[in-house]
Amino acid sequence: MRDVVVLGVGLHKFGRFPEKGLGDFAREAGLAALKDAGVDYKEIEAGFCGRVYDRVNAGLRTFGELGLTGIPITNVELACASSSRAAMLAADAIAGGIYDLCLVIGAEKMARGMLGGGEMEPSYQMLMGLFIMPGAYAQMAQRHMHEYGTKPEHFAQVSVKSHKNAVHNPNAHYQAPLSLEEVMNSRMVADPITLYQCCPTSDGASAVVLASAEKARQYTSEPVYLRAWYGGTPMYENGEVDILEGPTGMLARKCYDKAGVGPEDIDVAQVHDAFSPGEIFTIEDLGFCPKGEGGPFVWEGNTEITGKVPVNTDGGLLSRGHPLGATGGAMIAELTWQLRGQAGARQVEGAKTALLENAGLGGLNVMIFQR
Repeated sequence: MRDVVVLGVGLHKFGRFPEKGLGDFAREAGLAALKDAGVDYKEIEAGFCGRVYDRVNAGLRTFGELGLTGIPITNVELACASSSRAAMLAADAIAGGIYDLCLVIGAEKMARGMLGGGEMEPSYQMLMGLFIMPGAYAQMAQRHMHEYGTKPEHFAQVSVKSHKNAVHNPNAHYQAPLSLEEVMNSRMVADPITLYQCCPTSDGASAVVLASAEKARQYTSEPVYLRAWYGGTPMYENGEVDILEGPTGMLARKCYDKAGVGPEDIDVAQVHDAFSPGEIFTIEDLGFCPKGEGGPFVWEGNTEITGKVPVNTDGGLLSRGHPLGATGGAMIAELTWQLRGQAGARQVEGAKTALLENAGLGGLNVMIFQR
């Protein structure tokens, strides 16, 4: 298996752009990634498109904005984890010797309001109200509070930290700081989650150029390597199930083993904080702190840019925004900039090893990057 390099990354700013369409977002992000990589689009051998709602012919329409070169394009849908899974599929193809240069584009144009299951066939989860994401996260948060003594303030502090980081991110949907009081006193959505602890629905796009290490040497002398990547889904367990346990820990351990590192070696991380409790659950699963101690770990500043394990330095989903199909690629972009030392005011000093955790309905992805 060959080494895989993140050669270029690009974004279209996340936010609300009623005058633009999916192709506009994809074109800007794709051209930015190609320019960053120093690669001409004609050199790209295969394309992978992450998208959720705009499913019909999305790959050809997004890549077609860059040109019609006859390359194979694969549409990938894994809800919020679509573009990270698309990048993993591209990495599989490169590692296996099928391609040397691939482009991944994630793009989404979203409707306002809370996500629903209108396009899906009703399931028992939907009929019981368990499909509503704020409610699902709230139930897990209540369980965490009951078992470990986590406080609502701990969850709210995640949002405070994320909004502070996003002030320095010109591509973020929200770029204004929030105080703990503002977060706590915003409208209650699903106890203990308030409005400012929920990510926005956003428009935008991300793009990533992946290359074999040998090919990458033609373009850069300081590559960012994708060292390990694993995806998975929840597993059925007979008997009483801990709703706070998922495949995150298992996938992280596989990535740590493959990359030859441990949680103590991670210098910066991107995790899926669609709702603020998600960051606390995830940093525990990743081994950044003991189980049940995620709340105090965040409260004490350990996930700040200058903390022990900086998390979501660009504002995360809570503040950067969450155009579903583009989120995973945006995570890759931020970690790439961090490892290159190009993150500006949000730079983590001396970052060499980075971890990504990107969750979606129906799947989860964990990736480790190094320079």
